[in-house]
Amino acid sequence: MTRIYWHDAALHHITPPGHPERVARAEAVKARLGKIEGLDWHEAPIADRGEVLRCHPEHYVARIEAAVPASDYVSLDADTHMSPGSLEAAMRAVGGCGSAVDAVLAGDAKTAFVAMRPPGHHAETETAMGFCLFGTAAIAAKRALDEHGLTRVAVLDFDVHHGNGTQDLLWSDERTLFCSSHQMPLYPGRGATHETGAFDNVLNAPLAPMTGGKEMRRAWGDIILPAVDDFAPELIIVSAGFDAHAADPLANLNWLEDDFAWVTRAISEVANAHCGGRVVSTLEGGYDLDALAASVAAHVDVLK
Repeated sequence: MTRIYWHDAALHHITPPGHPERVARAEAVKARLGKIEGLDWHEAPIADRGEVLRCHPEHYVARIEAAVPASDYVSLDADTHMSPGSLEAAMRAVGGCGSAVDAVLAGDAKTAFVAMRPPGHHAETETAMGFCLFGTAAIAAKRALDEHGLTRVAVLDFDVHHGNGTQDLLWSDERTLFCSSHQMPLYPGRGATHETGAFDNVLNAPLAPMTGGKEMRRAWGDIILPAVDDFAPELIIVSAGFDAHAADPLANLNWLEDDFAWVTRAISEVANAHCGGRVVSTLEGGYDLDALAASVAAHVDVLK
């Protein structure tokens, strides 16, 4: 059974009018997941501050804490904003991912999906960017390694934008493998094939604009999944972005719901082969509400 981690704090991270990373995303995801029978819903707890410090330095965390406004919102950069509820939302995203790791490794659930926002995969060691404050997936990987004694954790990212933050946070950790498919060229301008990590533990498979599921399946089937298979992870964490969908307004790939189901199934097969099917997935992008809701459903239907 798949655990879903959710908290209404996801609705209290307010961005400026017209911003694509908006409250309606969380509402659409929750409403669609509510129609799927057999899911095990749990509250996403607030992470202990020490969890964030696994990846981000004290002065950065303090800067984010100090930036929380008393009202309205503040802009950390042109894309990334905070409202009075943003810090709690981000800390519950981290806490939900950490609890998901604990539950899956304890055998209380085989898979988990963290349906929280803001996303996390663009947050670098000392830089909030791309709508992201903290590196949720990377922090969860560090928790699995440091608290549960694992030696190999794979973080797999199929968001249309490169997970530059996750790559930065895991670059020098040889216990991890970070793999990403993403559109290139596109924000944030990173994710080239020559970016391979300090221990050859980073693998990027960029996709050309306007390509679709056929090209994605080739990249994952021929490049990414064989590397994951060789790595033999003890846990897989997924940065699940759904903005590669053909309907998404922020990019130019042409995936459909069946493509998200395919890549989820392929990841699950590798997980079944190496780590008892243990997969923790966390929501990243996806900005067309109907496409996001349908794609999340396709993803979770496979996980369960």
